[in-house]
Amino acid sequence: MSDIVPTLRRHRAALMIVGDSVAWIGSYLVFSTLRLDADVAAVPWVAVVLAALATAVLHAVIGWPLRLHHGRAALASFSEMVLLGLVTLTAGGLVFVVNLFGHWVPRSVPAAAAFATLVAVSWGRAAWRWARERDDQQVKNEGATRVVVIGAGEAGREIIGSMLRDPQRRWRPVGLLDDDPAKRHRRIRNVPVLGGTAQLGEIVGQTGATAAVVAIPSASSETISRLSFEARRAEIDVKVLPATTQLLTDNVGIRDLRDINLTDVLGRNQLDTDVAAIADYLKGKRVMVTGAGGSIGSELCRQIHRFGPSELMMLDRDESALHAVQLSIHGRALLDSDDVVLCDIRDLQALKTIFAERRPQVVFHAAALKHLPMLEQYPAEAVKTNIHGTWNVLQVAEMVDVERFVNVSTDKAANPASVLGYSKRIAERITAAHAQTSPGTFLSVRFGNVLGSRGSVLTAFAKQIAAGGPVTVTDPEVSRFFMTIEEACQLVVQAAAIGRPGEALVLDMGEPIRIIDVARQLIRQSGNDVPIEFTGLRPGEKLHEELFADDEPVDVRPEHPMVSHVPVPPVYPAEIDALPMRGERELVTRAMAALCQMGDASIAEQNTVDTAS
Repeated sequence: MSDIVPTLRRHRAALMIVGDSVAWIGSYLVFSTLRLDADVAAVPWVAVVLAALATAVLHAVIGWPLRLHHGRAALASFSEMVLLGLVTLTAGGLVFVVNLFGHWVPRSVPAAAAFATLVAVSWGRAAWRWARERDDQQVKNEGATRVVVIGAGEAGREIIGSMLRDPQRRWRPVGLLDDDPAKRHRRIRNVPVLGGTAQLGEIVGQTGATAAVVAIPSASSETISRLSFEARRAEIDVKVLPATTQLLTDNVGIRDLRDINLTDVLGRNQLDTDVAAIADYLKGKRVMVTGAGGSIGSELCRQIHRFGPSELMMLDRDESALHAVQLSIHGRALLDSDDVVLCDIRDLQALKTIFAERRPQVVFHAAALKHLPMLEQYPAEAVKTNIHGTWNVLQVAEMVDVERFVNVSTDKAANPASVLGYSKRIAERITAAHAQTSPGTFLSVRFGNVLGSRGSVLTAFAKQIAAGGPVTVTDPEVSRFFMTIEEACQLVVQAAAIGRPGEALVLDMGEPIRIIDVARQLIRQSGNDVPIEFTGLRPGEKLHEELFADDEPVDVRPEHPMVSHVPVPPVYPAEIDALPMRGERELVTRAMAALCQMGDASIAEQNTVDTAS
């Protein structure tokens, strides 16, 4: 069979037309004989054969423009069955009507033959598909990895199909696990459901599997953590599909599989993004992303690209980073096209030239200095980039009448206690000031730590573990809010759709996670015994981060159940100009802190007035 099936595939159209024609002729002969009580002499054989041939030709003619025999729909799929029924019954119905006037064959024969043919050709296609799938399952590579697939839904079906179609035959699915009782008798491509996820160890022993694949893109962090633990107990490798927010297409395959990482274990909460609203304001628009080479900026570019902007401009001062993001989006990166823009946001004149020439309609401002300890040493750099750089981008955005401007902020801007927090809080306030004078929508979006970003705690811990330790944690009780980079970027994109001018949007990220738990989970995943050392909080670091300042409302969620809206007091040019961009660290830091306190005092006073009234 393995030698015959490839030959059949090469001649699919011709063989299917011949097979359908044989089914028509056979149906006509059988039902003509039955109609005349098996009286062979009474059957008008010539008329019957001619009617059968005419119907078969008509069937082929109708099916040709619909590509019925050319693989328009998957073999023996529901779509092909619908198409096959339409063509078969149409051909039989036309011959039935014409025969009513000519009486060449008994009147009931064309109708009966049509239904018999539909059954016959459907069974024929089902048999062909069974033979093909059986051939796929004859794994030629004896070294193929035996796999248990967890999840008998659509993702599991696609993963198994992808494994069986893989020409290298690297994977061999030997069983399915699913906790849904309704699926306990299900088979996918002849791979049976053998039990629930709690039986993973037992099923591994029965099947000889050496790997498990979690084919549940929406699996919770608790589920992933439990399955990871069960896989370690069974001494097998475990792979997962990315969360749905990480998939660029709805279809999944073996190329999407990856190892479990801390992102899966700490949280895969999905932000319910209104795709229609997003596509409406991005499709066909000229979009600019500053800091496009960074972790947030590059993911923003990848997500925005999916919504069909007329032009996506990726701006960064790092040419290597621009090369990487262009390669990730287009599969090529010659850096010779207009979509990459090499520019430093500190250079106002260069920004004016670029914005005047390109005239973006939507701007996502992600360019910033973000490493807290570094900015504590060099606060003037935070003033130049995070404050004056943001001010520069806002000025040129207003100059060309940008419709929507989203400033990417951080949870450290709430009750700021560090140079990073001060500078990002002032950037929020500059954005709010421009919202008062610009006809477009200017706002900020605030979120916590991003898992997997450059310079994140995960990267540092991974390198320390790889080096044999120790893993350094500042304090046993220190905690942070975490979210995936895909979810963070979805929030940024959605902010432009639902945000109001001048405010900051904050995602409800659930409970904060202790950093020591992150370290322990990474060490556990590595399988090595690595020590943990506590180094103490650094200057400017908080023990626990906050998403809201003390004087900000926390439950104002008019547009989305997971997104809070908070007011931001504006700051004006004269106050920004007064900030020193050089001099002693303490002087620069105190100046930023004082400006933040002025804004916090003004909004607190306004909240007091509103409460009294």
